[in-house]
Amino acid sequence: MNEIVLKDEIIKLKKALHVSIVAHFYQKDEVFELADFVGDSLQLAQWAAKDENPYLLFCGVGFMGQSVKILAPNKRVFMPKIACCAMARMIDVGYFDQNIEILKAAGIKEEDILPVTYINSSAEVKARVGMMGGYVCTSSNAKKIIIEARKSNKKILFVPDRCLGQNIAIEMGLTSCVVGDGSDPKLSDILCYNGFCSVHQLFDVEDIAFYRAKYPGILIVTHPECKPEVCALSDFVGSTSQIIDFVQKLPKEQKVAIGTEYNMVKRLRNENTYILSSTKPECPTMNETSLQDVYNALKSIQEERFENEITISEETRKWAFVALSRMFEL
Repeated sequence: MNEIVLKDEIIKLKKALHVSIVAHFYQKDEVFELADFVGDSLQLAQWAAKDENPYLLFCGVGFMGQSVKILAPNKRVFMPKIACCAMARMIDVGYFDQNIEILKAAGIKEEDILPVTYINSSAEVKARVGMMGGYVCTSSNAKKIIIEARKSNKKILFVPDRCLGQNIAIEMGLTSCVVGDGSDPKLSDILCYNGFCSVHQLFDVEDIAFYRAKYPGILIVTHPECKPEVCALSDFVGSTSQIIDFVQKLPKEQKVAIGTEYNMVKRLRNENTYILSSTKPECPTMNETSLQDVYNALKSIQEERFENEITISEETRKWAFVALSRMFEL
């Protein structure tokens, strides 16, 4: 089937089957354009949890589909492709517990550790954090969550993105270290797990210097998953939704170079907008989902094969929901 026919078939199937389709900002255009709702990971999970259709097709990565299931356990959630965020794959419960053991060996008691996990983590990691009294956060509310978490007077273990943890520490005037890097964790306020986003690691201070030299007055906009030295030289640092809001409010003549995923940036503005990299910063896992995958997933529902359905044990869901709920309360 060609693309036009495939799109028509997808539209017919989702209507006949009462399926809602949601897509993350980083999805390919042809998938993004078919969605009933688009947004960042938390926006999608919140919208999908309230959606009345019995079936949800989530075009994104695995932890996002899990987030919907955590919030709405009775909804049947499917993914065209169970792609896994590279950062989320960098941590599992085993690695989490390994970091706890490293901190205990350094003289920090487990009861003196309060974990905060970025939403880019599995349901199992969120559940482990929930069991320890910790929180989930997003890039837009990480500072608020850490401010609250520090009221416990415990050491904050921030997982899995070291850059987001370091950038928040700098913004708050706190000290940070990466667990296992040879630093004494007792001397740092925020203890960062050694994970990162492969896409946002592509942006460097040299890229900023290049654009500032070529276009005087250009604004540099980056995501807090970028390296601290890159964020420090930026004019604006914000989450996916914050970047969209900031850039769309700029005058058309204002040049801006943006350090985040390619698909999102190219849809923001048609002129005076640049990618802050000499390479194409395209998320490989977000871009795994194709129109054919969306069609195949809908056919699977129609034929009651129910492939790529997201399932979570009730025990895991319960504790992951606790960690998410602590975030929502703030």
